[in-house]
Amino acid sequence: AERIRFILGEEDDSPAPPQLFTELDELLAIDGQEMEWKETARWIKFEEKVEQGGERWSKPHVATLSLHSLFELRTCIEKGSIMLDMEASSLPQVVEMIVDNQIETGLLKPELKDKVTYTLLRKHRHQTKKSNLRSLADIGKTVSSASRMFSNPDNDLIFFSFLFPLMQLKNKFMKKLPRDAEASNVLVGEVDFLEGPFIAFVRLQQAVMLGALTEVPVPTRFLFILLGPKGKAKSYHEIGRAIATLMSDEVFHDIAYKAKDRQDLIAGIDEFLDEVIVLPPGEWDPAIRIEPPKSLPSSDKRKNMYSGGENLQMNGDTPHDGGHGGGGHGDCEELQRTGRFCGGLIKDIKRKAPFFASDFYDALNIQALSAILFIYLATVTNAITFGGLLGDATENMQGVLESFLGTAVTGAIFCLFAGQPLTILSSTGPVLVFERLLFNFSKDNDFDYLEFRLWIGLWSAFQCLILVATDASFLVKYFTRFTEEGFSSLISFIFIYDAFKKMIKLADHYPINSEFKVDYITHYSCACEPVDPESCTTCSKAMFSLRVQSNSTVDWSSLTTKECLKYGGQLVGNNCDYVPDITLMSFILFFGTYTCSMALKKFKTSRYFPTTARKLISDFAIILSILIFCGIDALVGVDTPKLIVPSEFKPTSPERGWFIPPFGGNPWWVYLAAAIPALLVTILIFMDQQITAVIVNRKEHKLKKGAGYHLDLFWVAVLMIICSFMGLPWYVAATVISIAHIDSLKMETETSAPGEQPKFLGVREQRVTGFIVFILTGVSVFMAPILKFIPMPVLYGVFLYMGVASLNGVQFMDRLKLLLMPLKHQPDFIYLRHVPLRRVHLFTFLQVVCLALLWILKSTVAAIIFPVMILALVAVRKAMDYLFSQHDLSFLDDVIPEKDKKKKEDEKKKKKKK
Repeated sequence: AERIRFILGEEDDSPAPPQLFTELDELLAIDGQEMEWKETARWIKFEEKVEQGGERWSKPHVATLSLHSLFELRTCIEKGSIMLDMEASSLPQVVEMIVDNQIETGLLKPELKDKVTYTLLRKHRHQTKKSNLRSLADIGKTVSSASRMFSNPDNDLIFFSFLFPLMQLKNKFMKKLPRDAEASNVLVGEVDFLEGPFIAFVRLQQAVMLGALTEVPVPTRFLFILLGPKGKAKSYHEIGRAIATLMSDEVFHDIAYKAKDRQDLIAGIDEFLDEVIVLPPGEWDPAIRIEPPKSLPSSDKRKNMYSGGENLQMNGDTPHDGGHGGGGHGDCEELQRTGRFCGGLIKDIKRKAPFFASDFYDALNIQALSAILFIYLATVTNAITFGGLLGDATENMQGVLESFLGTAVTGAIFCLFAGQPLTILSSTGPVLVFERLLFNFSKDNDFDYLEFRLWIGLWSAFQCLILVATDASFLVKYFTRFTEEGFSSLISFIFIYDAFKKMIKLADHYPINSEFKVDYITHYSCACEPVDPESCTTCSKAMFSLRVQSNSTVDWSSLTTKECLKYGGQLVGNNCDYVPDITLMSFILFFGTYTCSMALKKFKTSRYFPTTARKLISDFAIILSILIFCGIDALVGVDTPKLIVPSEFKPTSPERGWFIPPFGGNPWWVYLAAAIPALLVTILIFMDQQITAVIVNRKEHKLKKGAGYHLDLFWVAVLMIICSFMGLPWYVAATVISIAHIDSLKMETETSAPGEQPKFLGVREQRVTGFIVFILTGVSVFMAPILKFIPMPVLYGVFLYMGVASLNGVQFMDRLKLLLMPLKHQPDFIYLRHVPLRRVHLFTFLQVVCLALLWILKSTVAAIIFPVMILALVAVRKAMDYLFSQHDLSFLDDVIPEKDKKKKEDEKKKKKKK
């Protein structure tokens, strides 16, 4: 332990040791010919064997070693030649130095030098391609020593040295290796001319390309050679697997790079043996290949034991403090109060300015294109839906076109200049409720609605700017997981509910004839007939006059439904109230789009197609689903409701223009009184914006460019002024679409060892995707001929997908599922280890009650105070301090990602055990 502490704890300015690719070659006679080195296994993190059929690699699996082979390996290191930091540039030179060293130390008889050299320089046959290259030994048949052979190269040697690496470059396996990877070659075999083992462990001073020694063009740093007498081939094979597995172990890998002598290597083996777990042979079949785990345990806990003493803790590895009562934003630099005028805003600008250029070139990736298309369709659908509702609420003083223009202008400016450009702006439900109440109030009191709204917007923007100047965003640090998850879950449920609500409304508009019988198809009919004037009690004089004039000329049997009603006719028949196929087809498109999106998004982890194809399909999952079901809709030809966008660029209402004059429409005192409702709007804007910002900036998203809470609110206020003067809707951060934006830009490691799950690296932070989305939204007016082919049920399916997908990873949902699980099937969540299950259920119950109250409130006229009630969640959470212990709350209400916390817990247990 002291020796390893010295090796790993030594301060070194050099970069971390590179990833190792380890290849095991065995000396075998192929097809009865001369002996040659045959590749039989390889490692990066997991073992892959050449199957006995010889034509394919096995699946990557956890290497299982016999304890005996590890002890034999230890003996080999004790007794063999250990040559560290050898200076050599070619394989013959390496072999000659090894053989000379063995002779000098008395481990090899001088007369065996040529035979050993000849054997070690036999050709290498790799699994990727059967090699027809001649070995170095074949090239110089009359050469008695490697040095003489190397000093007289012929054309074959030139071919070997220069053309083989070009062949290696075609090896697809290279994609699995980092660029700076190095190789570790293990050569084991039995020969008939040795009486005792020939063992050598070599570490080269500099990694060197050794020609055909390795299947991939990676420079070799380590070489382990074991030649021995006949009869022990299985033992040699197991020792070779043992050293190869050790070289793929992170701790021994570091020791191998830093070792200064034989004893350091032996100490590394002993440390490995310390961690080894033995399985009894009678209770487990060694032939079983263990699948690689989904997440690898970190080697930091083992390194930490030695790298500076047991009291030293890794970054973020301090024991869990049960007394802080949850939270997790308090230590964020972005939320520290400066105490200076606009101090937080200035710090945000200084923090984000250095990344401004990279925010554009970081978007140069195919993934950005999929994100743009996905978020664009979601944004357009949202703008149309909200614009339609807003038009109904304000008698078209604001409508679909205003919604499109407002979304485009505010979104594009925000994505260009805001502190967190991954946030997507949109209109929200509470804003719609406020607009409806404000319009009705203005109408009842003969106020100019748009002018009154302009002053409310100006006052609210002014109040938001005051909040920015006074660093009020620091209050966000009091939003704990309880508040965040309550808000985000509610918004997700609203998305899911609205998607089903729209589909049910569609079913009401196109009812299904449940009494339909195929055998009675001849009985169903619907015809247009003129109405008898005496029996028509609802007909207007104008309609009656039109009917009288047209009765003589109209062919009633040829009229469409709309024409029939226009001419005052009536639909007669038992099939008039039903529309065949449309509802059923719409639900097929709705559920099909959702199911296909979910399936394709998970396609990245499937077994089919190469990695690149799987990743591409996963990135474009939503777009592919939309295209597939638009195609199905076109193929079937049923007249499902389609996406309709405005085709003319003009205000929805002819009574208004694109600029709202601030004076002349209302009494002077209204301009001052507007400050009162503006306060409610300010609370609404602040809560919606900042809770979404907190969710976007969560630690588990691994954002590297920092947040900008004050800068975001500043631009929301400025854009509110612009929207108020132009009579456009007000916009704020949209939770679900922002989460969907982040999910579509998540990055994972491009090179992962076979069997290893790709690691989440973070999110592609840039401004381009959001900016292009909103520019496209603005020009959608000119794309109406294309967009009209997209069925609305397909877009509702996308809404359902976004609502469900945004609930992934929410601890509240995990705790809800626990209510339905027997104890033995419950997952190993960290809070279940420390908090009694009844307390967990009580916490979940209180969260459900709060969510239910918020839902009820949202569904009534009182929805206008919805933001205030969100603020009340913070108070409810504070009251929980009297119901739950700080220990319980620290596990149930903490924003540290679950896997990180579990890892810390495991490490802490390990330290106590040590």
